[in-house]
Order: sequence, then C-alpha cells, then structure tokens
Amino acid sequence: MGRALSAALALPALYLTAALIGSIVPVNHGWQEPAQGTTVYIADNGIHADIVMPVKADGLDWAPLVPKGDFAAADQNAQWLAFGSGEERVYLNTPTWWDITPRTILSALTGGKRVMHAEYVPSPSYAAREIRLRPEEYRRLWTAIRADFQLDARGRPQHLAHPGYGCCDAFYQATGKASAVRTCNSWVADRLRLAGVKASVWPPFIPGLVWRYRKTPQST
Repeated sequence: MGRALSAALALPALYLTAALIGSIVPVNHGWQEPAQGTTVYIADNGIHADIVMPVKADGLDWAPLVPKGDFAAADQNAQWLAFGSGEERVYLNTPTWWDITPRTILSALTGGKRVMHAEYVPSPSYAAREIRLRPEEYRRLWTAIRADFQLDARGRPQHLAHPGYGCCDAFYQATGKASAVRTCNSWVADRLRLAGVKASVWPPFIPGLVWRYRKTPQST
C-alpha cells in the first residue's frame, strides 16, 4: 500500500517537472521575429489556448475550407478565425467548466479522439499574445493547421453535428488523439514549431506556452 501511494504521488510530481523543463527548453531557438509580416495571435482563458489567424492572408483563404455556413450565425463581416484542438468528450460535452465530469477528466488524462474547434471572431483584440510571421512561416502554420483536419472525399474538413458553444463556432473531426501528454496547449506549440517559430518543446499549460511571445497592446 505504501509503495502504491508513493507511486501515485510521484506521477504528478514527475509530470509537473517534465512540464517545467518542456516549457523552458526551446525548439527553433535561432528564430527571431521579423520587423514586418503577417501577425497571428494566441488567445487563452487561462487553461486552453487558441491560434487566431486572418481568414485571408498571404494568398491563403480559410473561407472555402471552414465556410460560414457551418456555423449557426457567424458574423458575415468577421475576418478572423480562432483554431484550437482538444479531446472530443472534453470539448463537446463541457461548454463551461461547471459541466466537467469524472468521465471527461479521465478522457483528458488517458486520451481520446481529438477534434478541431473553429470560431469566427470580429477582432483578435481579446488575445493576449501576438507573433509576427514571415510569409513562408505563415504558410507553414496555415498548412500545419489544415493538416490536422480530417478531410472528406472532396478534401473538405468534416463538420461535426454539434451546435457549438454559441453563434460563431463549430467543431470538426481531427486526426490523432489528445491526452495529458498531447494537450490543447502543446498542440499550439507544435503548430508554431512546424511553422519554424521558436516555441517551448512541451508546454502542457498556458504559462509555459505564452511566455515567449509579445503581449498585445491591450494586455499590457
């Protein structure tokens, strides 16, 4: 019993230690932010992070892939999209943190099917961090996010029959799984890594993800 208890206590400690190291150690450590380029944003609620991008920039357009018809009442003038990824039960069944259950917590820890979340927003002004990208970096980021959507026979993301959290968001099938190791925040870091941007090697929590990037003027 004593050994089992010690092992149970050691696992969270090991996880937190790994999270600290993964949040400090960078990938693409030689990257420097350019003076000019396309700006993307990281928005978070303290627990979960999204990447906020222009609907159309650098010759790339999200509108045909994530059409506003997939959304209940998306603002037709919205020119920004927020993307996030997470475990299916956690995302679909917990519109607020009050809705979380032991089953969703277990799914988040042990792993489950991953889904993509997209939301049309009128402005990225609510985001806390911003990153300016070179054209080739922006294209790599766009491509990395698109590659995470599970596509149908026509090459379009597979929209899920879920009402979303409100008027302007929708869920899509994604590739792979999410877990305590592959969190929503480490997903953001991985997309930035694939874009060639300096990022923490494994930040499961918000602070370990965002500390590297400039604060937006409204968050300072």
